[in-house]
Amino acid sequence: MARVDVSRYQTFGEITERLDDIVTQVRDKDVSLERSLDLFDEAIALGSKAVSLVDATDFSPEEEARLAATPAEAAAGEKDGEPAEADTPVDAPADGPSEGDAAAEDAPADGR
Repeated sequence: MARVDVSRYQTFGEITERLDDIVTQVRDKDVSLERSLDLFDEAIALGSKAVSLVDATDFSPEEEARLAATPAEAAAGEKDGEPAEADTPVDAPADGPSEGDAAAEDAPADGR
């Protein structure tokens, strides 16, 4: 199998546009199996290129702050307002059950 040249695709937009084109071509019933496999190889190469772009991305301080805040904001909305387990330190003292922990009061201490 020959290595597919995807060097002309330099942005996510270009990669996405080409992948959309590949999907359209593969869905065409008149495309041969051999051509579909060639397109599949190209799509894999494009995916690898996209991963390389992500790995090489330098974020501005504002973008980094926004990305860092996103998981915390998402965790705040989990489980009816309870924080995600990752947000609670393992060695933190228990303050007692909160409003949403009524079922925890009835559960045995070993969590079963």
